[in-house]
Amino acid sequence: MAVTSIHNDDLFLLIAALPASLQERLQALPREDLVEVVMDLGRVPEARFMEGALKLGEQPVTREDLEHVVAQLGEFSADNRAGIERTLHRISAIRNRKGQVVGLTLRVGRAVMGTIDLIRDVIEAGANVLLVGRPGVGKTTKLREIARVLADELGRRVMVIDTSNEIAGDGDIPHPAIGTARRMQVAHPESQHAVMIEAVENHMPQAVIVDEIGTAAEAAAARTIAERGVQLVATAHGNTLENLVMNPTLSDLVGGVQTVTLGDDEARFRGTQKTVSERKAPPTFDVVVEIVGRDEVIVHRDTAAAVDELLRGRAPAGERRARGERGEVEVECRVVAMAEVPTHAFEPGKAEGTVRIYPYAISRDQVERVLRDLRLDARTVSDPERADMILTLRSRADDQRLQRLKAGGRLVHYVKKNTTAQIRHLLREVFSLYAELEEEEAREALREAEEGVQRALDEGVVVELAPRRAAVRRLQHKLVVRHRMVAQSFGSEPQRHLAIYPAE
Repeated sequence: MAVTSIHNDDLFLLIAALPASLQERLQALPREDLVEVVMDLGRVPEARFMEGALKLGEQPVTREDLEHVVAQLGEFSADNRAGIERTLHRISAIRNRKGQVVGLTLRVGRAVMGTIDLIRDVIEAGANVLLVGRPGVGKTTKLREIARVLADELGRRVMVIDTSNEIAGDGDIPHPAIGTARRMQVAHPESQHAVMIEAVENHMPQAVIVDEIGTAAEAAAARTIAERGVQLVATAHGNTLENLVMNPTLSDLVGGVQTVTLGDDEARFRGTQKTVSERKAPPTFDVVVEIVGRDEVIVHRDTAAAVDELLRGRAPAGERRARGERGEVEVECRVVAMAEVPTHAFEPGKAEGTVRIYPYAISRDQVERVLRDLRLDARTVSDPERADMILTLRSRADDQRLQRLKAGGRLVHYVKKNTTAQIRHLLREVFSLYAELEEEEAREALREAEEGVQRALDEGVVVELAPRRAAVRRLQHKLVVRHRMVAQSFGSEPQRHLAIYPAE
């Protein structure tokens, strides 16, 4: 089933809250991929899209502009968020020390049907499901669709705990995106755990939907709900299952971690040190879903087994599910072979399973960003003993700890400086990954984009470019943005291509 919009996104209501000059500018732009509008005092406002941003005019935002927008909105809650009644749009405020609004983020909220096709089977089975993924990847959008499917298509009693009114929209009447599911609002963010318990005790739901479990109290409330036999579907802070395991506050959601001292015989039998980490209790959530992108997820069907594998230093098994070109769900079982391959025998580009990288004295965030950009089957770990390779600075070559790790069979690779560019260059070489683009193809694509920009400027028409690979389109898009114009991708692979819009 293809992903299609089931409700008007009411974007015109969000645009209507803006000053007249910004409304005119936005009306002239393609808005189907608009993510948010950003207004900061003294700076030129921006429209941010899925692939880049565009300045909205040349005039900086004034206090009068901000006051105009605030006057159109509902009341800001304790977490500095407001909305437009009966829409899914979210407006967040930035305040100065005196409490005055000096910045606004107006985020577009959309209801989309078909976003849970990849995980519908586990939802229908009644499993407790935890969704994780980076901000903006679509966790809340999936929660809305889950609420609607459970309530309308499966006929279950569903209660949505809507702390910031992000799931069911602003106002007292829930947005139709959640179907007939009921919604409980939360007066203060710190009261979310109490409202979760109240929902179960007072309203007898068969399923509870919660966005952003982030505190120990909320984790405890989640366990209480699950133990009462109520299906729980929630999101949590973190990109992967490993993030949760290593988070002291949230690890209880997946069983918790405790340190155990083994006897001599048991340690020899396991081939480990005497002190090891083990799962403390059964997980609150039966299934963990890592959301990689709109049309790709990794499903850990057995959370307990996956956590046990992680604590033993192995890559957990999981199903990589993606949407095919015709909209069908493609499932690929991931191999859990890393622990069976001696670390000293690891050969980049040839090993089966996910490669574990330990960043030593360099930025873990930068390493993870490069891994995502290059789409490598690798991840970072927080313990060098569980790593297949170690990335560090050349200046640390004589570090005694590194020498011990090398002696234990770990591969160590060095960069001169802690920069994304050097990390990217190193990982390309280590994984035998060469540049995605042939020079001739890159030159041709950029020349085509340059000509398209000029034509859009001269003739005031939309210019569609030839179909290109994703990496090529990214190059073309960057060129268009440098000309202060907007380009959007259209079509399905392999015919997906950019269209350049004339500047207004």
